[in-house]
Amino acid sequence: MDAALPEALRAAIQRRLDGRAPDGLAGRAQRLSEGYRAGRTSSVLVREEADALAYALTRTPATYAATLRALAEVLALRPDFAPTRLLDAGAGPGGGGWAAVETCPSLTSVIRLDHSAAFLDLAEDLAAAGPSPLAGAIRVRADLAATAQEFPEADLVLAAYALTEIPARDLDAVVSGLWRATRDLLLIVEPGSPDAWRRGLDIRAALIRSGARLVGPCPHDSACPLRAPDWCHFAQRLPRSRAHRRAKGGTASFEDEKFFWLAFERGPPGSGRRPGARVIAPPKSGKSGVRLKLCRSDGAAADILASRRDRATFSLARRLDWGAGFDPPEPQ
Repeated sequence: MDAALPEALRAAIQRRLDGRAPDGLAGRAQRLSEGYRAGRTSSVLVREEADALAYALTRTPATYAATLRALAEVLALRPDFAPTRLLDAGAGPGGGGWAAVETCPSLTSVIRLDHSAAFLDLAEDLAAAGPSPLAGAIRVRADLAATAQEFPEADLVLAAYALTEIPARDLDAVVSGLWRATRDLLLIVEPGSPDAWRRGLDIRAALIRSGARLVGPCPHDSACPLRAPDWCHFAQRLPRSRAHRRAKGGTASFEDEKFFWLAFERGPPGSGRRPGARVIAPPKSGKSGVRLKLCRSDGAAADILASRRDRATFSLARRLDWGAGFDPPEPQ
């Protein structure tokens, strides 16, 4: 999977950067990063167009890549999934919507919802040269945490890097509202931090209790078997442009975005099925084989060794990435 931004989006961001002082954007990017780490939200940190552009330069490549990866995993589990309408809730500069259109060509309409006029203005500008569902997206300025919020319905409801900013007291109401708006599938993508994962467990439990069918990544509906200080998350490698590196003060040509995702569906089960297990840590290759940490369909976590002597299992295991589904071959 190519995790790089689509060329049209990359070029649109670059056009907005032309003529701007790189040091000024780097300073804004640093303030955004420090603010998010301190627990402040976009409603406080993104006040004007330059703040939104700094976010698009430094964070949109990662949020796009993580959402693209999550959608690819969903489609592996639901190959019949063909949504026509997207609600991008907490859209920011629109990177999640670009990922959705990239992976779901069936989409014909997009609703872009965010509290920030600066984000919505920038998202519209960046999408002008993009695919028609994005260029013609409906704009909704609204606060996800607003009391008694009712969201526009859509086949695919996406909340990418949005729920982490919702106060704990409002989280249940927001998730319930997003689920009511979901005609087929709700996809949540969040930072891969321990705090975000713990909130994700609460969201997972609440939606399962409400009757939502868990699609993934978990291969079971039981309680998560992991205990602190361990937590479930994944990683997606993505390239950095020169402007991206300069704004973040780094030299590496890539970065690894840590994230996790949850997907829930309505109605009868889709055509796919959950894997027997999911790889929940980077595979470790050694002389004796490949060691995998798995979350299994029986609700347990386990470390296994795919031995070189078991050629079929070893051949499969050596090709697996962190986050992949895993179905061991049947014994011969």
